[in-house]
Amino acid sequence: MGTETVLVTGSAGGIGSAVVSTLERSGYRVVSVDREGERPSDATVHRSLDLLDPDAVDAVVDESDADAVVHLGTLPHPEGRPGHVTYRSNAMTTYHVLEAAADHGVERVCLASSINAIGGVFQEDPMEVDYLPMDEDHPVTPRDPYAMGKRTIELQADGFARRVGAPRTVASFRFPFVADEAAMREHFVDPDRTLGGIDEGAFATRDDLFAYVALPDAVRALRRGLAADFEGHERFFVSAPDSTMSTPTRVLVDRCYPDGVAPTDEFAPTDPLIDTGKARRLLGWEPRVRWRDLAGATVTADAESVGAREARE
Repeated sequence: MGTETVLVTGSAGGIGSAVVSTLERSGYRVVSVDREGERPSDATVHRSLDLLDPDAVDAVVDESDADAVVHLGTLPHPEGRPGHVTYRSNAMTTYHVLEAAADHGVERVCLASSINAIGGVFQEDPMEVDYLPMDEDHPVTPRDPYAMGKRTIELQADGFARRVGAPRTVASFRFPFVADEAAMREHFVDPDRTLGGIDEGAFATRDDLFAYVALPDAVRALRRGLAADFEGHERFFVSAPDSTMSTPTRVLVDRCYPDGVAPTDEFAPTDPLIDTGKARRLLGWEPRVRWRDLAGATVTADAESVGAREARE
């Protein structure tokens, strides 16, 4: 039997609402869950509940008769709240979802991890980078509550996937900044995205590997996770096919990661610093959307001249 009913947590969020809409159009019965907000227009059934309540999570998974769960009901960032709140929300909501999935025979679970599971943008010290492009085998060194919570999510998935029975397949997606078209225009197309032009408030810079993923590509990755045929738990980096910068990638590597970083590839001017080959191999997923396509061909064409200029500076 294939997947027919999908329970989506965090359905009122930007990714969650897009996932609900996509799954409904694809013929799934969708049960949406969120702490706040009304029923999404595309959902078959909606339930409002607090995912920190284990009994409520167990009941909604049981009632839904879901074949799969897409768990997006976690905090997207740690800003504006105490560290223990961030950690508890991300770690415990995921535990409750995995436990309910195991107890009620849900075969597939997709989880929203983060690039920050390795230790990234929200910690005081710079992200530790051993080699580039980075893949799922890279060491993890989380320090801050958000990063530790996301790493805990992946460790929980390891444990539940070792058990006999459901869930049979668990996929954790290490999302970078997920951007819809408006966000790509605001953060990448309109500003100066050279090394000299970005400031401390810029999105998707050194400590998240100048990485992002377009919202449609993130949704496709989750959809692929629902159809995956591997058993156990697998982590996946998902990232756009380019960097967030007009500065060429080779210059980014030389200028921003100078301490013993060993590049494993020769980089073309717009290459990303994340290797998404595992998602391609196991899920059949490849990114399609680039912010440069919104900006026009000049951004890509100018990359070499920008690199030559910055190399001289």
